Amino acid sequence: MTESDIKIKSKRRKRFFDHFENLAPNLKRYRKRYAYFWNGIVRYCNYFIHEDDSILEIGCATGDMLAKLKGRKKVGIDFSPKMIKTAKAQYPEIDFYVQDATEIELNTKFDTIVLSHVTGYFVDVLKVLDSIKNVCHHRTRIIINYYNFLWEPALLAGELLGFKKRSPKQNWLTKKDLQTFLYLSGYETYRSARRVLLPINIPIISWFLNKFIGRLPLINHLCLNQYVFARPIGYLPQRGYSTTIVIPARNESGNLENALNRMPNFGSKQEIIFVEGNSTDDTWEQMQKLPEMYPQWNIKVYQQTGKGKGDAVRLGFSMATGDILMILDADLTVPPEDLPSFYFAITNNKGEFINGSRLVYPMERNAMRLLNLFGNKFFSIMFSWLLEQPIKDTLCGTKVIFKSDYEKLIKNRAFFGEFDPFGDFDLIFGAYKLNLKIIDLPIRYRERVYGDTNISRFRHGLLLLKMVGYAARKIKFY
Repeated sequence: MTESDIKIKSKRRKRFFDHFENLAPNLKRYRKRYAYFWNGIVRYCNYFIHEDDSILEIGCATGDMLAKLKGRKKVGIDFSPKMIKTAKAQYPEIDFYVQDATEIELNTKFDTIVLSHVTGYFVDVLKVLDSIKNVCHHRTRIIINYYNFLWEPALLAGELLGFKKRSPKQNWLTKKDLQTFLYLSGYETYRSARRVLLPINIPIISWFLNKFIGRLPLINHLCLNQYVFARPIGYLPQRGYSTTIVIPARNESGNLENALNRMPNFGSKQEIIFVEGNSTDDTWEQMQKLPEMYPQWNIKVYQQTGKGKGDAVRLGFSMATGDILMILDADLTVPPEDLPSFYFAITNNKGEFINGSRLVYPMERNAMRLLNLFGNKFFSIMFSWLLEQPIKDTLCGTKVIFKSDYEKLIKNRAFFGEFDPFGDFDLIFGAYKLNLKIIDLPIRYRERVYGDTNISRFRHGLLLLKMVGYAARKIKFY
């Protein structure tokens, strides 16, 4: 870096420092004036923050946003002494420190790090992101929100007319710019979103535009607030993870032994849990013989008292002891031989919720009927839009999650309720709410070799449409 560059950066930093020092005494009153806008940011961030999370806000100003965020432990840093002085006086229960974001010195690793409308004031974005790594663990979530650059003319006009506080010229970063900075600093972006079409509160009109119209495709690109969710790139602490494989079975008597005979070994140890539900054949009788017939496997068998695959999966997961929880449908249309791919995907930190996808490779001739295929592709498009990330196949039976994450999902289940007879959406929606990285893993979908499908195209198709509406209400338009 040349001497000239150093001087330019120093001047910019001083302009920002003076601006925020002067703004500190009046910031609370100013933010109260636009509480509708700022409260919207808090509400959206809190959707993804767990009550047990530790939170760090970088550029916390007077601490008003941090005080409203969920979390068991909260820390805020800002380079303005006057901002931090005010924050400490207002919120003595929160730890605040005067620190430059390029030189963070905290002896804590945080679950969630929030940067709200501060990236525009960073003189060196890469240096800030590098500094953040010192307070990240391998599961840290970084939530960044910033202005949509399309709004730059409108915001400048607002400053000239006195509706918005004047501020020094800042960086106007596009989503692509920020994703590039994150990647160069060792992070990956796994979700992005836009919110707020009208940033001021006009009763009914603002609610309707922001909650519904602003969430629609294309129009959404015009929203003021942009969000990027990122996580550190890297591997989990390497050790032998144990696995529980839950196999729900209804009228699958002829597939039970085949599942065990084809089951590969992976991980430190495996537990296999069969759950029978409402069969009209001898599935339950055959299932009870398996532990004695296959003593080399750690097999447990249960009979559900409720109905549906979702109930069976919840029963199996509640009895599981493995570090990693897997589902394998007893029809074996997803081959047991593919399960190691799911294990390595989650243990190598490629994602935290691994979702099987049947819609990538060519299928065997009778594996999926044409109408089912079209329905799955339609629902893939709908749920990808609703969840703001690609979900190619929501109904593939094989899904994988860490037990520790599933236990958090259980605590959050009240938000969605007992709504899902399949079990797939309980997990997918729960993983989204937990802010996990969801990744599709392509598998080869096979023909069923025994019995008939338990899926009714029309009855379950109507249930899926109901799920779309439910997800829209609880996720997209919440």
